[in-house]
Amino acid sequence: MAARNTARKRAFQILFEGDHRGVDVLTVLADWIRHARTDNRQPPVSEYTMQLVEGYAERAKRIDELLTQYAVGWTLDRMPVVDRNLLRLGAYELIWVDETPDAVVLDEAVQLAKEFSTEESPAFVNGLLGRLKDLKPSLRRED
Repeated sequence: MAARNTARKRAFQILFEGDHRGVDVLTVLADWIRHARTDNRQPPVSEYTMQLVEGYAERAKRIDELLTQYAVGWTLDRMPVVDRNLLRLGAYELIWVDETPDAVVLDEAVQLAKEFSTEESPAFVNGLLGRLKDLKPSLRRED
């Protein structure tokens, strides 16, 4: 599904921008939507991109808790910004988006890590998301 791939990439870019600028991701999302409406050079923001960003924003605290708990030897602050946001997006989709197969979430996150991050990042992202996948039934509590 090329549309879902593009939606994930845009959601990642929005999370990355928010983190990098220190701005709430919902503000960044609103900016992207506004720009897409007023500038025909900007691609539209898909419904799935909005779902991913809004879902992450709703559960950001819980997702960061999980990443902190299961990223052995890494704090969130020490992670490269790209990896941290790929993991945030992947964790949200893996744990709370039932219609997406787990294998697809892991593969897409790894592909984005290959495209945007370091040589070591795909293995790191795959390992941590794989651990979350294995623990998924116990992680889904709502705050």
